[in-house]
Amino acid sequence: MTTEAAGTSAASAASTADGDGVATGPGELSSEEVREHLRRRAAFLRELAEARELRRRVTPHRSRRARIHAALRRRTFRIN
Repeated sequence: MTTEAAGTSAASAASTADGDGVATGPGELSSEEVREHLRRRAAFLRELAEARELRRRVTPHRSRRARIHAALRRRTFRIN
């Protein structure tokens, strides 16, 4: 069996039944599943923003280096 065929059979197996034996497609989610997905996504985005802020605060040399490089890029394209 090829990996492509295995992937499609796994996808069809993953979207088979949702408790009452009715097959649902991969794009069909219940409202509860949608809420759960949005809740997890919001938590992920909050944690990502927190991690970025922490990295910016903990490693100031990166932000300083970024400011220096940005200034050099601006100066490169300046016309005298």
